[in-house]
Amino acid sequence: MKPSKLQDHLRRCHPDKTEKDLKYFQTLKDKFQKRPTLEKMFASTSQRNDDGLRASYNISLLIEKSGKPHTIGEKLILPAVEEVLKTVLHKAASDIIKAT
Repeated sequence: MKPSKLQDHLRRCHPDKTEKDLKYFQTLKDKFQKRPTLEKMFASTSQRNDDGLRASYNISLLIEKSGKPHTIGEKLILPAVEEVLKTVLHKAASDIIKAT
């Protein structure tokens, strides 16, 4: 918007804010830009899902490189990961799996 039209708009529609200084409007702008949006919320969820998929892939790759049978993942690694989750995050692994 042109500055002259912006000033006119401010006087007509927001007369209570005509006396505010520039810093007030800058903080409003910052708050507006930092607000949560759908795009930001879905981006973080998507990132978490990608992290879980990447971790699963990396574990599968380690099992494959070790030359052990693939059942070692079910017998050894999954219980170990569940124990780490329970010890570090103090939550059941099923709760964390449901959240992702």
